[in-house]
Amino acid sequence: MSRIAILLAGAALLAAAPVTAQSAPGAQPTLFRADEMAATARAGGSYPLFAAEMKRVRREVDKAIKAGIIVPVPKDPGGGYTHEQHKRNYTALYGAGLLYRITGERRYADFARAMLLDYARLYPGLGPHPARQGKSGGRLFWQSLNDAVWVVYAVQGYDAIRDTLNDADRATIDGKVFRPMATFLSDGQPEEFNLIHNHATWACAAVGMIGYVLRDPALVTKALKGGAGDGKSGFLRQIDQLFSPDGYYTEGPYYQRYAMQPFVLFARFIEANEPERQIFQYRDGVLLKAIRTSIQLTYDGYFFPLNDAMPDKSLRTDELYQAVAIGYQVTKDPSLLAIAEWQGRTVLTPDGVAVARDLVAGKAKPFPFMSQLFRDGPQGEQGGLGVMRSGPGDNAEVLVAKNSAMGMGHGHFDKLSWILYDDGHPIIVDYGAARFLNVESKDGGRYLAENNSWAKQTVAHNTLVVDETSDFGAKWQAGEKLAPRQLFWSGDGPTKVSTAEMTGAWPGVTFRRTLIQLPVDGGESPLIVDLLDVRGDKPATYDLPLHYAGQITDIGFPLRSHIAERPVLGTANGYQHIWVDATGTPGMGNATLSWINDKRFYTYRMLPPAGATVILGESGANDPNFNLRREPLLIERVTGATDAQFVNLLEPHGVYDASEEKTVASKSRVTQLRHIRTADADLIAIDFIHGGRVLLAIALTSDGATAHSATFDGQKLDWKGHFARFDTGASAK
Repeated sequence: MSRIAILLAGAALLAAAPVTAQSAPGAQPTLFRADEMAATARAGGSYPLFAAEMKRVRREVDKAIKAGIIVPVPKDPGGGYTHEQHKRNYTALYGAGLLYRITGERRYADFARAMLLDYARLYPGLGPHPARQGKSGGRLFWQSLNDAVWVVYAVQGYDAIRDTLNDADRATIDGKVFRPMATFLSDGQPEEFNLIHNHATWACAAVGMIGYVLRDPALVTKALKGGAGDGKSGFLRQIDQLFSPDGYYTEGPYYQRYAMQPFVLFARFIEANEPERQIFQYRDGVLLKAIRTSIQLTYDGYFFPLNDAMPDKSLRTDELYQAVAIGYQVTKDPSLLAIAEWQGRTVLTPDGVAVARDLVAGKAKPFPFMSQLFRDGPQGEQGGLGVMRSGPGDNAEVLVAKNSAMGMGHGHFDKLSWILYDDGHPIIVDYGAARFLNVESKDGGRYLAENNSWAKQTVAHNTLVVDETSDFGAKWQAGEKLAPRQLFWSGDGPTKVSTAEMTGAWPGVTFRRTLIQLPVDGGESPLIVDLLDVRGDKPATYDLPLHYAGQITDIGFPLRSHIAERPVLGTANGYQHIWVDATGTPGMGNATLSWINDKRFYTYRMLPPAGATVILGESGANDPNFNLRREPLLIERVTGATDAQFVNLLEPHGVYDASEEKTVASKSRVTQLRHIRTADADLIAIDFIHGGRVLLAIALTSDGATAHSATFDGQKLDWKGHFARFDTGASAK
């Protein structure tokens, strides 16, 4: 029999052998009972959000029916024709199954049946995918991860129509599609299936969902407890190891989004089939915490682009439509309704009906975006991600202190880095990943070579670099062994503070960073104070990059600009990708750089170590294939130092109105930034043009009980604990 897919026109499809509903035991849907779906059918049209989703899915599935069934022999990498067609097929199978259950229209069940029978003819003859890379190649797709995603969608569609099939068709699809897929994803690639990683999460979810649909307890056990059945791997172990007690996922916000779908969907299957497991209460309800944490790790709905991440991923994704609907069904948390309303979509399940119904009933409450330290590590012992918000609004200032663990292979070498959003825009940025997802011309949509040579390297982030090398030698396995220590966190008051310390990222080097979100009178947004203290065991070159978004408007110190030629900063570890535009040596009081982003100005004021130089540059050197974005950066550099302190202040100010041709407060309101180190504390003074002053005291110890005392400009300072703020004049807020 040919492996080329048979094209079926819509009319021919409807004329195919009729389906006959079976009442055989073990054929009924496992996820949603018939009475649940009947209620969904009766109620769905009454609620606009659900009705809109019904219309959207019906339009897409009807389009697929009209086009005819196309099940091509796998050939292409991500973004290629066969890759995208198999993706379209699993979404069509999923949608057709749900539409059949809701509407009772047999054409949807017929369509799903015919497509799955085509897969039954194709799949048994498939070998390794021709575009595979490494050991994790798939059959339908270039990587087995995508095969697992296909199953997670398609098996839900199959579950919805399985009881309409005759015994022969059911046995064919069970035995030639889903059972061999379960075998391939588990026994066929045990090194992938037994990982503690998002790839394995998708694989376990796929195998477990097949197990429930086929009524195969052995597959369910394998999914839950790993290939050996001893619980050292598998779905439950992944919940134990990948999430912190706060629901933070160790690979970072972007992959937390991606992993939420298999976690919550498989949990929904478990809850429907084995409610006695109480899966949503497992580990103190960590999966439900993870849904809320996913939402917290966004700005204006977009995920913080940390580690391997694409900056354009938001809460408007399939993963979060499912997570929000399931989370609401389980918890009835009214703040999740506000997120669903923002998303503008829900899912075609009873969970989606509950969301749509209660939105109409006016039960939504604002989601409580807040400042919070999200601990990392299974026990919360591996640092964390500190999120400081100046307010709950979409345009509020948000500072993110990345004091978390490595994040496995998708992690970046960026210990104690930070990013900033303000006025609706990213201001201090993280490059994220060097990848064009599903763009075939860009290495088949895979991670590019520049992801390793630039995006992961320390210099591509806003943190310390030692001797032009990345932390942990750019080896993530080494980075997994050590994590930062979060020494202090205060996120409840107007002034928010994070202090963390990292030892061992470079041999003989310890560095500590305090980041402060500092509101002041008359400020459009809080100031950001950054104190980086480095202690080494030998002289070294210390670089502190700042990646900013905007156009330079003013520079306070003389520069030597490279006009005739544009040199490259280095030869390796990311430095080979940096063009040098200018260098300068700031003096006392003139180390400032200002830029504009949309309607607001920002001034970065530096107190670099003695003898430091400043490098102004741009990413994109040594990039013959134009794979990198061109983005500006600033580097403070000190050479030959054993210890060093960098003190910096970022000030948002002013407004630029292009329509009115009006500029207000384009100059900094800060007149002076000073710093002294006492026997047991760092003191930072910020003087303002109106005469006010803010003094910040940061103790070298992090406990809350120790009393401290210091004097600055004759002013006596007494405080208890790690941090204190002292205001004089009109500067308090």
